[in-house]
Amino acid sequence: MSEDHKPYIGPEKTLPETTVKAFILGALLSMLLASANAYLGLFAGMTVSASIPAAVLSMAILKLFKNSNILENNIVQTAASAGESLAAGVIFTFPALILMGYWTDFGWLETMLIALCGGVLGVLFTIPLRSALIEKQKLQFPEGVATAEVLKTGEKGGSSVKYLLWGGLAGALIKLAEGGLKIWSGTAAAATTIGNRIYAFAGMNLSPALIAVGYIVGFRIAALVFAGGVISWWIAIPIYVAMNGNPDGLDQVALGEGIWNSQIRYLGVGAMVIGGLWALISLRSAISFAVKSGIAAVKNRGDGRNILRTQKDTPMTWVIIAIGVMIVPVFIIYLREIEEVSISALMAIFMVIAGFLFSAVAGYMAGLVGSSNNPISGVTIATILTSALILLALLGSGAEKGPAAAIMIGAVVCCAAAIAGDNMQDLKAGHILGATPQKQQIMQMVGVISAAIVLPLVLQLLNNGYGFGPATEAKPDALAAPQATLMESVARGVFSGDLPWTMIYIGMVIAVVIIIFDEFQRVRGSWRVPVLAVAVGIYLPFELDSSIFIGGVIAWLVSRYVKKQKETGEEFEIAKQRTEQTGLLVASGLITGEALIGIILAIPVGATGNPDVLAIMEEPLGSWLGLLIIAAVCYWLYLSAIKAYHRWKEDD
Repeated sequence: MSEDHKPYIGPEKTLPETTVKAFILGALLSMLLASANAYLGLFAGMTVSASIPAAVLSMAILKLFKNSNILENNIVQTAASAGESLAAGVIFTFPALILMGYWTDFGWLETMLIALCGGVLGVLFTIPLRSALIEKQKLQFPEGVATAEVLKTGEKGGSSVKYLLWGGLAGALIKLAEGGLKIWSGTAAAATTIGNRIYAFAGMNLSPALIAVGYIVGFRIAALVFAGGVISWWIAIPIYVAMNGNPDGLDQVALGEGIWNSQIRYLGVGAMVIGGLWALISLRSAISFAVKSGIAAVKNRGDGRNILRTQKDTPMTWVIIAIGVMIVPVFIIYLREIEEVSISALMAIFMVIAGFLFSAVAGYMAGLVGSSNNPISGVTIATILTSALILLALLGSGAEKGPAAAIMIGAVVCCAAAIAGDNMQDLKAGHILGATPQKQQIMQMVGVISAAIVLPLVLQLLNNGYGFGPATEAKPDALAAPQATLMESVARGVFSGDLPWTMIYIGMVIAVVIIIFDEFQRVRGSWRVPVLAVAVGIYLPFELDSSIFIGGVIAWLVSRYVKKQKETGEEFEIAKQRTEQTGLLVASGLITGEALIGIILAIPVGATGNPDVLAIMEEPLGSWLGLLIIAAVCYWLYLSAIKAYHRWKEDD
């Protein structure tokens, strides 16, 4: 019998799941991972799933107690990963309100309420989709399956938390030395022009977290992100320079960055809009199936007395009431911004429809490619552009609050979609393990609430310490916040009429070409080229693309090493799986350690207004030392995974 029909813990057996310690630990880990992922997303423009690190941390901590079990561990990681996902929805949108000058800081109550409503709606929208996407469609949900395997491994014995801790320590020390003590420069970049016409650029951000992101998403996605950077920086910018020259006499690096910021990154906007629409078109049958299944679940809700424990969802009556309740504060927030009841009501209705639609897309895509590769930013840009155009038609181009209102619609939808994708992964893990879906859904709410409480404080801290957007003399270490910067540009550009539509149209054409090529690859059964992965690379600064690509290369080298062993059998599969887990945990540690130190460093910087408050050198040594450190981190990451392969082979 397949694992889909035979859970690890059968429905006839009941274990404690939602215990007091699970509630407390889940809430605390949700806050921790939400904070780390918020920093990572604002810095790198990409976020990664935290389900496996959360599962490992949960196992390590719960082992300190006498009575704990695998379902309790699963409940904790469910709450923790929900917080990490809410962070993605928040950082992709909320900083745009600061960048456009509409907010001067992150008001705790308003920020918390918008994030909370979006996150809770994301949980509610996935409840009627669970049976359709997990039990009937039987999608892969790769991270959910991997999380279940990690939890089963922990149940049988063995400790992997040390890899997470060592990675965290390394990431923290490197960030402290570079970002706090300012011992070396954090970026290596060079560019040249010949005769004001031929332009060439090379750059790399010297961040262990970016290497780790590339390792986690894997070589294929990392290579496609890098390909997007190549389109922007090695093709589009040189063509632009050849056509327009350098009239301002800027140095080569500043020239490239200026052109990218004012023109070329809008190629990414066009590509993201087409990518988001293509996601809807390509998943139309799956979305229709999910919607029909959800409606059927409402009609046949019953009293739940004859439902197996492992199939028991939150009653649909509660879900419908909760969705109605959540619309009220969202409507009030919109009414405060627009000050017109009819338009605010229309915004709230559009938000619910778009939220459910994109939650279904996110849930289905999570089943296909995993949460880390989910096209959340693509569907959010599509939502904000559509919202802005609707509001422009209703309010006119002179509406001062129009761009902010479009961002707020996008914020709720983005939070809902981000949560939906992650929650489906957790529910898949629970399905394999034999968890009670209703209890997981309760803990998803706990994770959302915990993260919503702390994220406004983290955002304010990062804003005070670093700022968002392109680096300036006043904010030399500003967090790029690529998605939020694009959201702000699109929302404001629709109302001001100054969007570089030519670049957006070219980006759309690029996306169509990529989609055609991807369909050709699908027919051939060859390597797929998802358009949104390339689009992300187009709008990321090149030094981020290149670092992520290097991490993907390391993942490929590890995979290639294991394949060269030419072994087969159960022992080999176990060793291969543990090798992948070890590399993932080291990489997750690098991300978490760097992110937490980055947040902590924002405290003295924000308090003093001096980005060099902890610096121990008048001038950094330059990028050469950072390059050596990053090379050492890459080798250590590779070696850790390879050694794990041989160690697990010997143990088995």
